Amino acid sequence: MAIRWGIVSAGKISHDFVNSVNSYPDKGDQVIAAVAARDRQRAAEFAKLHNIPKVFDDYRALAESKDIDVAYVGVLNPDHYDVTKLFLENGKHVLCEKPLCLNFKQAQSLLNLAKENKLFLMEAVWSRFAPVYLALEEEIKAGKLGEIRHVEVNFGVPIEKVDRVNKKDFGGSAVLDIGIYVLQFAQFVYKTEPVKVTAVGNLNENGVDIVDTIVMEYEGNGRAVLNVDARLKLWNKATVVGTKGRITIEDPFHFPDKLIHVDGTEEKFPLHTSSIPYNFQNSAGLVYQTLEVARCIREGLLESPHIPHSESLTLAKLEDTIRKQVGVHYDVDNQVFP
Repeated sequence: MAIRWGIVSAGKISHDFVNSVNSYPDKGDQVIAAVAARDRQRAAEFAKLHNIPKVFDDYRALAESKDIDVAYVGVLNPDHYDVTKLFLENGKHVLCEKPLCLNFKQAQSLLNLAKENKLFLMEAVWSRFAPVYLALEEEIKAGKLGEIRHVEVNFGVPIEKVDRVNKKDFGGSAVLDIGIYVLQFAQFVYKTEPVKVTAVGNLNENGVDIVDTIVMEYEGNGRAVLNVDARLKLWNKATVVGTKGRITIEDPFHFPDKLIHVDGTEEKFPLHTSSIPYNFQNSAGLVYQTLEVARCIREGLLESPHIPHSESLTLAKLEDTIRKQVGVHYDVDNQVFP
């Protein structure tokens, strides 16, 4: 049975997502069946570039279509809740770009809806499916690091002028845009909620955080020190330190192609190539999450063990906590969701 994808929006990340799938030689019987964008001309150009047979200029029409099984939601952050809800209500599985929602209440509402309708829903934390991450997890499980005591992650890119980052109406926030990568890495390593979170940040004129420093403390004396910066290019690597040694994930840690093991040896994990350029670094790796989605749907799973619903709720809770501490408030924070 083919897994038929519908692409919701024709933006840069949707381009990279589709390109990663179409160019991957071992994608199996996954197909990109349709695309929808509010601008039909843009959707038509997107479909032509990626050889997509069906074009819609209305998200509801795509949601109601019999041509797709699962939707990839690549719209702006403030639209994640309503658009994902639309597709779930129309019986479609969903892979929604991160962050899943603007806050915990919205995320909980969507996850409840997916469960009630017996549909698969996953937050697109693509890092979790990187071969490097899977290799790192094996080393941690094998005890090569001993007891984990310290995690340090930096993620900085000069994107403070980009609307999706600097405007509150667009769901702007450094911690929601790139900060989720550092948060998910700490959670990937420790696999438990921190007992204490301390965050400081700088806000722009729109009341949006553009710089954040976060310290998360865990039971057993574990600590994560995380830096997020939308102004500067940082050395975007991650380090995990245990009682027996350390492992380094080199830049770009959020989807790396090499790992420096505890013994200092370097292992490379090359990505597949494409004739069409990508917008973002190592976007070829986006395909690995689609393989997981297809696997879960075929096996009747409603969530992935690599980024389960409980993990998305933890990330949403952390994002809310950090926003509150640095002083970023959205109108939806005052609303109630079913």
